[in-house]
Amino acid sequence: MKAAMRAKDSARLSAVRLLLAAIKQREVDERKELTDADVTSVIEKMIKQRRESIAQYEKAARQDLADAEKFELGVLSGYLPQQMSDAEVQQEVQKAISESGASGVKDMGKVMGVLKARLAGKADMGKVSSLVKTKLSG
Repeated sequence: MKAAMRAKDSARLSAVRLLLAAIKQREVDERKELTDADVTSVIEKMIKQRRESIAQYEKAARQDLADAEKFELGVLSGYLPQQMSDAEVQQEVQKAISESGASGVKDMGKVMGVLKARLAGKADMGKVSSLVKTKLSG
């Protein structure tokens, strides 16, 4: 935040302030200090909100608002751990399917439970979910 203030980068400063406010809000709501995993989940939730907003703004032909959300998305993504490659995600999905003994789409919850713990913050869980569904139905 201080670096953004010194650089007089108001857009970045605004995004960082939003993130800090969301973290503080969750700490107050839950009356505890957040762990790294909790902070990562706050960031992921904010990123998901930005993606949904971008889709809505583009549908409404409001490119100016969509661009602002894309910038915030980029800033927020910088605070997540290094993302896994598609190949690494596929390996983890295959490993989780074999470990949980999943045999069909009805076992998707078991597989996602295993993967959520391993991949939180390291991969887009929406993509992971669709990959698991494809593997289990095929």
